Amino acid sequence: MERYPFAHDPAQPFIPQVSDWVADVFYDTLPEAGFEVRDEQIYMAFQLERAFQEKRTIFAEAGVGTGKTLAYLLYAVCYARYTRKPAIIACANESLIEQLVKPEGDIAKLARHLNLTIDARLGKSPDQYICLRKLDEARHQLDGDEVFQEIYEGLPSFVHTHEALQSFYPYGDRSAYAALNDQQWAKMNWDAFQDCFVCDRQHRCGQTLSRDHYRKSADLIICSHDFYMEHVWTYEARKRGGQLPLLPSHSSVIFDEGHLLEPAAQKALTYKLNHAVFEEIITRLLQGEIRESLAVAIEEAIIQSEELFSRLNAESKPVAGSARKEIVFHPELIAAIHRFTSLIGSIEEELALESGLYTLDDFQLRIVEEHLEMMQLALGLFQRPDHVISWMSEEWTGPTLVVMPKMVQEVLRERVFSQNMPIVFSSATLSVENSFAYIADSLGIEDYLSFSVASPYDYAEQMEAFVPPLSCTQPFAEKMELAVALLQKTGGRALLLFSSLEEMREFKNAAEAYPACASMRFLYEGDAEISHLISCFQNDEESILCAVSLWEGLDVPGPSLSNVIIWSLPFPPNDPVFAAKRKSAASPMEEVDLPYMLLRLRQGIGRLIRTREDRGIVSILSPELWRDEQLRKHVQSVFPAGVQWRETLASEVV
Repeated sequence: MERYPFAHDPAQPFIPQVSDWVADVFYDTLPEAGFEVRDEQIYMAFQLERAFQEKRTIFAEAGVGTGKTLAYLLYAVCYARYTRKPAIIACANESLIEQLVKPEGDIAKLARHLNLTIDARLGKSPDQYICLRKLDEARHQLDGDEVFQEIYEGLPSFVHTHEALQSFYPYGDRSAYAALNDQQWAKMNWDAFQDCFVCDRQHRCGQTLSRDHYRKSADLIICSHDFYMEHVWTYEARKRGGQLPLLPSHSSVIFDEGHLLEPAAQKALTYKLNHAVFEEIITRLLQGEIRESLAVAIEEAIIQSEELFSRLNAESKPVAGSARKEIVFHPELIAAIHRFTSLIGSIEEELALESGLYTLDDFQLRIVEEHLEMMQLALGLFQRPDHVISWMSEEWTGPTLVVMPKMVQEVLRERVFSQNMPIVFSSATLSVENSFAYIADSLGIEDYLSFSVASPYDYAEQMEAFVPPLSCTQPFAEKMELAVALLQKTGGRALLLFSSLEEMREFKNAAEAYPACASMRFLYEGDAEISHLISCFQNDEESILCAVSLWEGLDVPGPSLSNVIIWSLPFPPNDPVFAAKRKSAASPMEEVDLPYMLLRLRQGIGRLIRTREDRGIVSILSPELWRDEQLRKHVQSVFPAGVQWRETLASEVV
């Protein structure tokens, strides 16, 4: 196979040669295969030339239909072969990954029409894989679902034996168990509390074995934002522990739907503390011969841990629209945290003495020491309350304290944006009211290139906007009446977008009791694996998809999606993360809430028109728009040019 898809002259600069080839692809090769010439796509390609030539960060904002994925893929593949290092394509979520690598996706299209073999491999997040240990626990529970036993019996034969592994094929990822709902999957998938280092099945685990496969990719590794940031955050620790980084050395990074990188970075930098996990790890020390003083300290730590986490959970309050519970701090609680921290410090001192006696297993001792160090770092952040965000959440192991640094800019600046390589942020929504300052500031990016190109579609002809005036007395009842009327008007074929799970559940309960909805076919996020739900929605034309996370990344062209109903304006929740952002902002509404909402709203609106042939309606059911004139102007500004708001429905839509 030729190294490059064009005649390469090593005496000439490489990137300009790529650009010449890209021009031939977009002007000649793809049009001969039935693709249209898109000026916006070609403009984007030549903007990317500078980013790859100068190894710079670029915000590439390109509207729906510009073909931005094809543009960045051409440069990424060529540059990967030039440097002999794969490019990383980091997507915002798993559904975006599936769309990129599916048989009819953009990578397959390029390979087919350019007669090009592209080595693209998936690097899925750990939580997208079965944990064999958790699967055992799930199938042995007294009230366990028989489905877990069936899954266990269906695993590859090499999982159940201790013989030498002769061959491997990928297994155990979320997409293979599409019929499971999210609650069932959570009982058997990997989570942050799993100690893979001491698991006796790690060498037969689908997650572990898949890493060896994707690391060998010559062209592309496709992963999620979460996974890329986990790679960044664990890079040094894994090297110290004698492990390979999660991702190999790479030539460039493309953040698809790059406006969502900040929450992924925050998630990767969080610490999770849990009594059940602490007790399980610390009691490993009791299995060896240890001094009495250490044994007493361990027993006391277990008692204090249970009391502390129970107290943290009891003194936290639920937050509407969020799974995060706000911790109500007071002097007694802070004092209890400090006592526990001091006790852990005493155990660490005892372990330093104990290690010299060589009575403990070195590997087990290292695991315990690393966990205690993590707990000390996390709990120590409470000494600097202005630099930390914390909350309680409910995990399968029990109440969990989550601690996260407020600002991720410093880590990103040092470990991502200081790298001498091209970094591309690609999305239809990177700017807020024509400025990239919001995303650049949130990520700590000071030096960057940027450009914006509009969608080539005729939105004035293709899209209708319906924004009805709503009263404040019975908004839910009014919304239900309007939503049902809209669903009847388009015969289903609709995407309902909600701002929270609570909103979606309230709608689901009401729809089940609504006579007019009895004949409608609803699909709800969480009832099955997300890419499976999307496929069902696309193939069952009159179905209705209800979702919380599909404001971006959903690409369903054609009549199956002719109706987008936005249940409420997608303002961020009042959880601890956004509360901290608001507290540090001079103008919380202008600096935090409004930019977040407008970006998300633009994405939601963008789900409707995916081709020149698409037609449909976008509706926003929000009483706030009719109380706040300034808010109404902001929301109107995110609609494509030429689309007029209607307070009543036109007679025909599709």
